[in-house]
Amino acid sequence: MPREQRIRVDVDGRSLELSNLDKVLYPAVGFTKAEVINYYTRVAPVLLPHLRGRALTRKRYPNGVDGQSFFEKNKPQGTPVWVHVETLPVPGSTMDRETIDFVVADDLPTLVWLANLAALELHTPQWRVGQEPDLMVVDLDPGAPAGLRECCAVAVQMRDRLARDGLAAYPKTSGKKGMQLSCPIAGTQPADDVSAYAKRIAEELERASPRSITSKMAKRLRPGKVFIDWSQNNAAKTTVSPYSLRAQPQPTVSTPLTWAEVEAGGARAFTSDEVLERIDEHGDLLEDLLRQGPALPMST
Repeated sequence: MPREQRIRVDVDGRSLELSNLDKVLYPAVGFTKAEVINYYTRVAPVLLPHLRGRALTRKRYPNGVDGQSFFEKNKPQGTPVWVHVETLPVPGSTMDRETIDFVVADDLPTLVWLANLAALELHTPQWRVGQEPDLMVVDLDPGAPAGLRECCAVAVQMRDRLARDGLAAYPKTSGKKGMQLSCPIAGTQPADDVSAYAKRIAEELERASPRSITSKMAKRLRPGKVFIDWSQNNAAKTTVSPYSLRAQPQPTVSTPLTWAEVEAGGARAFTSDEVLERIDEHGDLLEDLLRQGPALPMST
């Protein structure tokens, strides 16, 4: 067997050992680990602000997107001492753990270290460590034959309804078949209240457009409709981070969109190269998510 290739690099004053940089992680297009690390390094200025302070769940693909993968919440063995780790309670853990040592990706060295571990997908909760949720998120999941065009139409309906409550919504693709809308909120209400509000709005939109929208989890109800998944606001749930790669045949990315693109039904799967070009053109379209939003109205 060929010997594992390792090189040592300096990243913002941290010494990192990178391995097997020529390993292909996206076989359909020959996209290598080196290219994954390069993408995350280049996207870091707009990605890191959305990761800071949030307990990070990673989906790792050590043998590429066609191989076995696993979700990882706990810090892996060999985590460098300089990586920010937070020990947090995890009630209802499937592994009967009372706490988990979560990695928090606050800086570029941590991001490069994770990319070297083939942590292709980065998922975060709607809260920062020690705080109430500062984001409300709804996932728009189309049931075939519905697709991204139908998600766009529902996203506009959701945006307009939320605006009546004083909430600003910001769209992004999931990097797969769906979309998410995120709203900055005050960070003063518990996750149960945020989830209850999102559910109420989803049910309201379903009543208004029952042929195209469902707010119910049952998959048998989804064909031809867009499921508004309000449950993403549960404290135990995570959502793919903006600018995260996705494990698809191509290195697609969860991509922020303009509302003009959404109104035109122009959402699609963007690749890492396209996303870097979009950042050059638009900057961070989700920058306003980093600012405090209003409290949610909880009355019916």
